Amino acid sequence: MKKRGTIGSVLRFASECKGKLIFSVIMAVISVFCGLLPFLGAYRIIMMFFDGNATPTGIFEWAGISALGYILKLIFYGLSTSFSHISAYQILESIRTALCGKFMRQPLGDVIGKTAGELKSIVVDRVETIELPLAHAIPEGISNLLMPLCVFGYMIFLDWRAALASLICVPIGAVIYAVMMRNYSSQYDKFMKASARVNGVIVEYIEGIQVIKAFNRSSGSYEKYSNAVRDFRDFTLDWFKSTWGLMNLGNAVLPSTLLGLLPAGVLLYTSGILTPAELTLCIILSMSIIAPVSWFVVMVNDYKSIQYAIMDVNTVLDSRELETKKRRVEFENYDIKLDNVSFAYNDDSENAVDGVNVRMPQNSFTALVGPSGGGKSTIAKLIARFWDVNGGAISIGEHNVKDIPQEQLSEIISYVAQDNFLFNCSILENIRLGDPKATDEQVYAAARAAMCDEFIVKLENGYDSSAGEAGGKLSGGERQRIAIARAILKNAPIVILDEATAFTDPENEAQIQQSISNLTKGKTLLVIAHRLSTIKSADNIILLENGKIIAQGTQEELLSSNELYAKMWNAHIGAKNWAANNSEVSVNV
Repeated sequence: MKKRGTIGSVLRFASECKGKLIFSVIMAVISVFCGLLPFLGAYRIIMMFFDGNATPTGIFEWAGISALGYILKLIFYGLSTSFSHISAYQILESIRTALCGKFMRQPLGDVIGKTAGELKSIVVDRVETIELPLAHAIPEGISNLLMPLCVFGYMIFLDWRAALASLICVPIGAVIYAVMMRNYSSQYDKFMKASARVNGVIVEYIEGIQVIKAFNRSSGSYEKYSNAVRDFRDFTLDWFKSTWGLMNLGNAVLPSTLLGLLPAGVLLYTSGILTPAELTLCIILSMSIIAPVSWFVVMVNDYKSIQYAIMDVNTVLDSRELETKKRRVEFENYDIKLDNVSFAYNDDSENAVDGVNVRMPQNSFTALVGPSGGGKSTIAKLIARFWDVNGGAISIGEHNVKDIPQEQLSEIISYVAQDNFLFNCSILENIRLGDPKATDEQVYAAARAAMCDEFIVKLENGYDSSAGEAGGKLSGGERQRIAIARAILKNAPIVILDEATAFTDPENEAQIQQSISNLTKGKTLLVIAHRLSTIKSADNIILLENGKIIAQGTQEELLSSNELYAKMWNAHIGAKNWAANNSEVSVNV
């Protein structure tokens, strides 16, 4: 892993705005030199009075030059800061785009292993902290660096002793700040961790508010939330209180350029080395150093926030990702084969899948069933290469999935999960995700095949109705049918249904089954299901327990030969009959 500095890490995202950054720098430099004109004008006017030749014309002339310099300073500074802000937001866009691209290339487990609060903290909060310092670093940084240098250089020209005397407060202030910041890095690290924790708890509390209310856990959950917020407040205040004394002392000493200059200047004046005009000018110039020096103190904290933001970004961008080939492969068939496949989610955890051997011929219907936690969904995700296997191999059409480009693998597999995510846009566009090039008529046809046209047209705006955030405006069964319509539109040769009938109720089960039938015609089909009635016609039913295959065969074969499958079937039929009877009762009532 190549180690990068903070500035280098930021600039690698600045390729699209290098020209704007250079222009911003040039404008900032011009602004600085224009800002020197008022000091020159003030000096000339003072000299006219000391020399006894001050005239209204001369005063107005230098006052006009000073005013013009100030106006030009503002104009060029405005141009500089405008382009630096544009550049900053382009850099933020590049960083967030890179992060999202990285999430797509990472193993799924690495992404879902983080909480929503952690990911939100990195992508939104951490990256956002870069913008303000970055946008102001160029115009203000250059101005606050060049201005004191130019002023100090001119003061040396007047008298080097007066110049050095004006800076006597700088080393004193530096020592004070150095003492104050001796444990700054470790404290800031704790601050960022505390911030990430409170973010995670807040997001968790908001996302789980429905469960909290449903189970009357508001007091306990709120206590966890309030404790996290309180702990963050207490830590932050304790840290600030430990630095307030030294910070106020430093803020009082650092701007006090006159502490050294006044006694030294008076001594130089009484010795005949400085004229009254030169002493006055030195006093004016020394006071112009105050703001730039104070800015650099503030910038230390801003730089630290950028450093930690970039550190978090680099942690993601430098993390492992699934290796993928670029050269597309040719498929003669879409047989799926698992050869002695083993997989564990973590290095120190037991295998979720252990020594699994399966062959799913093209156009066959294979089902995975078994107790929860048996490894069914894990196998489905391994075929789609959400993770890489730890042992053995998975192949599609005699090609190892590791040799199939990720984009091509995604093209040949339609994956319909238990809780399908819908975006907060129209239902039309949610279905069109299956094929972004599809026409409206093709979307309508897919919706009809998925048996969801009938409920869509009843919505207020039909296909233009919003699905709501995460599909919240639709029922679970409706979301499933939308997801199936999306998969029908995609028309991939391999279809994986991972608990795709989980939200089915007796009223719409027949419709869901018909939509699945329309989806899977002529496809290689893999179904993970708890509703055994939906897979009784499968060519091969594989019974999994604790990550291992304990039996496989047709429905009739398993019912006659496997006690566990027979118990699962009888339990399912009993539950199904109970649900149907209760449904009839509720309708009659």
